[in-house]
Amino acid sequence: MVESQRNQDMNTDQTKQKKRRWLYPVIYVLFSVISMLPAYAEKPFAPQDTQDVIINLLMVAVRPYGAFAPIFHVATTVIIVLILVWRDRMGRVLAAYMGLNYLVIALVQSMGTTEKYGFVIHTGSLIMCTILGIAWIVAAIRTELGPSFKGVPLRRYLLLPLALLAFWSPYSATASVVRPDFDPLLLLTSLDYGLTFCFTTPVFLFLLVLSYPRVSAFAYRITAFNGFLYGLFNLTHFFNPESRWMGVLHLPLLVMSSYALMLPRLEQQMPSH
Repeated sequence: MVESQRNQDMNTDQTKQKKRRWLYPVIYVLFSVISMLPAYAEKPFAPQDTQDVIINLLMVAVRPYGAFAPIFHVATTVIIVLILVWRDRMGRVLAAYMGLNYLVIALVQSMGTTEKYGFVIHTGSLIMCTILGIAWIVAAIRTELGPSFKGVPLRRYLLLPLALLAFWSPYSATASVVRPDFDPLLLLTSLDYGLTFCFTTPVFLFLLVLSYPRVSAFAYRITAFNGFLYGLFNLTHFFNPESRWMGVLHLPLLVMSSYALMLPRLEQQMPSH
């Protein structure tokens, strides 16, 4: 009787593992499809001009909200300090903060009025950031995040410079030209951190990597995968000499998300002590 129950439990565990093996590939395909959804524009445009539509949107979308930029810089810094003091007791706060921030990004970055195309909605970004926002709010409700900087393998801190670069967002843009701008004031006032997905996500992923494995597996993986996806998309900046620095500034997103995706497998391969 006991042996029969044990075999039944083993079969149940194997069935769950098989389902989980298929879960994330299906979700990744779904998010890849979402990323390719056509943008909406008030003025008609040809499908081959989609990237130009999105670029024009990104150039203007967050500008009206520049006064709010310091709020995200300060709030993130305060939360990090409180994690140093209270550790995993800040789990709900951090998860809720990330969720709300992604909902803000969905509304702020994904739509705006451009001179060339009129009112534009980046459909894929809107849906993706909304899903991420909801996922992290659910993680907060379920207390599925336990941040702590104690006992973190030192190799994970090698990603810190990338997180700081994204937080700083050191650039200035005139028309289509993007240049480095290492003004220290941007550590407080840069428009991109807190208001755009590509500059906010590397900081969040860094905190999640430090906290791993005490993270929401689902929210963690979809955040990392979408970071990887949009990191790849933004490699196109390297093909334009005038925006090459923007390509450099998107490397933290690509590298951080790649490492975050590999981390579960790397941890499995590490010898146990």
